[in-house]
Amino acid sequence: MDLKDIKAIIDLMKKNSLTEFELEKQDFKIKLKRGSASAGATFLPVDDPELTAYPSRPVLPLSNGGQASSNSAGGGSGSTTVVVASNEAEIKSPMIGTFYRTPSPDAGNYVDIGTEVASDTVVCIIEAMKVMNEIKAEVRGIVTACLVENAKPVEFGQPLFKIRPL
Repeated sequence: MDLKDIKAIIDLMKKNSLTEFELEKQDFKIKLKRGSASAGATFLPVDDPELTAYPSRPVLPLSNGGQASSNSAGGGSGSTTVVVASNEAEIKSPMIGTFYRTPSPDAGNYVDIGTEVASDTVVCIIEAMKVMNEIKAEVRGIVTACLVENAKPVEFGQPLFKIRPL
C-alpha cells in the first residue's frame, strides 16, 4: 500500500464522517484514527488524522535520513529512535515509568554526554510496575544530551537522550 492509497482512505473517511479505519492484509496492518474524545469530550480537528501503521515484521531505519523508528514491545528493551532535523537522533521512552541513569544507586551512569554508543548499548532503565526495563540506544553514535533527570517519571514517547549518529 502506498501513500496515494492511504490518502484516498483518509479522504473517504472525511467524506463519510468515519473516525476509525483498520485494514489487515497478509503481513501488513494499518489503523487510521481521526480526532480523539477524552473525558471532557474535546475533539481534535478532523483535518489532522493520526496515522499508525503496524507492520508484522520489524521496522528498519530509513536510508534517506528521514524518520527512523524501531519499536519492539517485549522484554522492555525496545525504545523508539527518531532522527530529528538537526541530524541528531532522539531516544524516546517506550513506556510510562521512572527513569534511572544507573543500574543501582551506588553505580555509575550507563552513559554520559560524549559516550559513544552502539545500537545494543543500554543507555538507561525505566521502572514500570516494579519491573526494570533496559532501554537500548538502537542507533550508533555519540550521546550529546540527557534530557531527563535521574529517578524522575517519564511518559510514553518522551525524549530521553539525543545521539549524534556516526
